[in-house]
Parts: sequence; structure tokens; C-alpha cells
Amino acid sequence: MPDDRLELFVNGLSFKIAADPEKPLLWVLREDLALTGTKYGCGIGACGSCLVLLDKVATPSCRVAVGSLSNEQIITIEGLNDQLGKIIKESWLEERVSQCGYCQPGQIISAYALLLRKPDPSDRDIEENMNNLCRCGTYQRIRAAVKRASKTMVNSRK
Repeated sequence: MPDDRLELFVNGLSFKIAADPEKPLLWVLREDLALTGTKYGCGIGACGSCLVLLDKVATPSCRVAVGSLSNEQIITIEGLNDQLGKIIKESWLEERVSQCGYCQPGQIISAYALLLRKPDPSDRDIEENMNNLCRCGTYQRIRAAVKRASKTMVNSRK
């Protein structure tokens, strides 16, 4: 009898789940894998609350049918535990970015994806890539945290 469960690679682990292939990845993460750091926002991929890294690219998980995935590596906010992830999270704390905190997992995922591509981003790079919605309006602190993380990361490589 064939195994028709879906295999996902999340935060460095393999999971086999029984889910409708059309179910959005967001709901599989939250409901089936109990990874609730990824948030539901708009449901159309516009707000950034549900971002995950899909093969190191920030991707709205509400727009990805779980059945469309094969061997992609998925990283959620819970899985950002490498040096860069720790630097970004510490920068967020140091800059006191969070108010309500709801959008912050997606913001941190966006920052991570940006700093992977551009370790020393310009103000324009940050503005163009950090376009998640924040109802509390902490955009200046988000920019400051990205700059702090970039500086820390660049200095740690010297």
C-alpha cells in the first residue's frame, strides 16, 4: 500500500503528514506541526505576517499549497537559530522593535533573507526589501535593527 503522506523538510527535520495537497503551508505549519510563530495576516500574501524561508527565499506561506512542495527546505521563525538568526533577533531586542509583536516573525524572516543576499544593505535595499506591514508603525526601529544586525554580522567576519 503506497504512503500518500506528504514529506516536508522544516527547520532541518523531516515530517510526513496526511494533509490535503491544496492546504496552505501556513495552516500545515500551525495546525499539523504546531509551529505557531508563523502568523496569519491577510491570506493573500500581501502583508508578510506568514513569511517563511523556502530554500532561503522569503515566501508567503499562505499562498503555497503544501502539495506543490517536494524537497524544498522550509525555515520558520522557530528555525532561525544559526548565527545570523541570533544576531537579527538580538538586534530586534536591542532596538526595541516589537510593540504588539504580531508581524515580527515575518519581519525577521524578511531581514534574514535580505541579509543573506546583501550582508551590508543600503538604506534603499532595506526600504525595498522590508515591505511587510506593521500596524504599530515600528518601521524606523525595524530599519535600525536591520542596520544593527548587518553591522554586527560584518564585524563578526573581520
